[in-house]
Amino acid sequence: MGRDIYKTDRTLYIIEAGLEYLISILFADAFLATLTSSLGMSDSLTGIISSFISLGCVFQLIAMFISKGRAKRTVISLSILNQILFMLLYVIPLAGGTENFKIAIFVVCILLAYFVYNIAHPKKINWLMSLVPNGQRGRFTATKEIISLIIGMIFSFAMGSVIDYYKEIGDMRTAFIICAAVVFVLMIMHTLTMILTKEKPIEHVMEGKHEILSVLKDKNLIKVCVVFLIWYIATYSANPFYGTYQTKELGFSLTFVSILSIVSAIARVISSIFMGAYADKRSFAKMIRLCFAIAGLGFLCNIFCVPENGKIMFTAYKILYSVAMGGINSALINLCYDYVSAEKRVHALAVTQALAGLAGFFSTLIVSMLVGSIQEKGNTFMGMYLYAQQVVSAIAFILTVAVIVYVSISLIHKAKYNQKKPTEE
Repeated sequence: MGRDIYKTDRTLYIIEAGLEYLISILFADAFLATLTSSLGMSDSLTGIISSFISLGCVFQLIAMFISKGRAKRTVISLSILNQILFMLLYVIPLAGGTENFKIAIFVVCILLAYFVYNIAHPKKINWLMSLVPNGQRGRFTATKEIISLIIGMIFSFAMGSVIDYYKEIGDMRTAFIICAAVVFVLMIMHTLTMILTKEKPIEHVMEGKHEILSVLKDKNLIKVCVVFLIWYIATYSANPFYGTYQTKELGFSLTFVSILSIVSAIARVISSIFMGAYADKRSFAKMIRLCFAIAGLGFLCNIFCVPENGKIMFTAYKILYSVAMGGINSALINLCYDYVSAEKRVHALAVTQALAGLAGFFSTLIVSMLVGSIQEKGNTFMGMYLYAQQVVSAIAFILTVAVIVYVSISLIHKAKYNQKKPTEE
């Protein structure tokens, strides 16, 4: 057996993923809600902005038509631009101008940030995952996620405490300046890890303007795509509205939100250890079905989550959802690797995530109207006193049950009649 020349590069990949995760923390959930609240945005608008993560996946289609050669230079350039745009989000509340003007600039910047991120994402994943042997993908992605979560929970608590401190003394300007500076430092470190990471020689990859149609004709990919679609609709019907729910209706401080993040991160770390090994042994399809079931229990908890029991029920949701996410993200990507041939993988990821992203974004748009309507009626729905987030949790729960049934029938049950993996090499 020859020397493993990519061992150091896989370590750099783990560091890169961790740094990118730290940046993402500052623009998610309660941190994003703090930013949008400082600009005077409504809950429904904040929910729509949160769903830009989903809409951004549509832009992954562009990755199929640019930079046909090596990915490294393109990915690094786009990552720097993406993170500069993210940094500006903490600068905008400090700038002059009317509230509406700042909101407009904020929306443009975050949309552009996700636009740029998602152009680079499929090529970056294909570049870095190509450094991981096929038989080790489950354990490697679990290790990568565990390390990100451990440093993430420390980082989240520290940054949450900083923002809470300055909020208490009425100096949010300083809090936002610190956040912007932190993003800048993380960006420099993230860029260095990618510069130092090798890139494998280019293998044959599909090219040309007929790629999308070719990929969509793949029956195995269609099965995976439906899983993406239902799950994205479920999560984007509920999750974008939980950030404001925590800071407003439930009355959580950012410090408590950060403690929640630590608890849920520990749960996700433990889950990732189990899920990675489980997927390598049983299959990513069986692993994702288990994860969906756990996520469904989390949404069920939030159906009954109100201010009186918020710290208990929302904590239960966070733990269950985090345990589920210990396998879901890696499983969605690895299902493409399991069910799609090597030359189609970049485009399979782009197409499936783009279609699912569109579905997720429009589900948020539709549900945001429901959220606005319930709140305008004094938190009533069908004659019952309910918070909007309870209703959207019920929607997510029903859809999660649907995706469990689909995975069981289309991926697991049918696999019994075919002992080989669809793309076994």
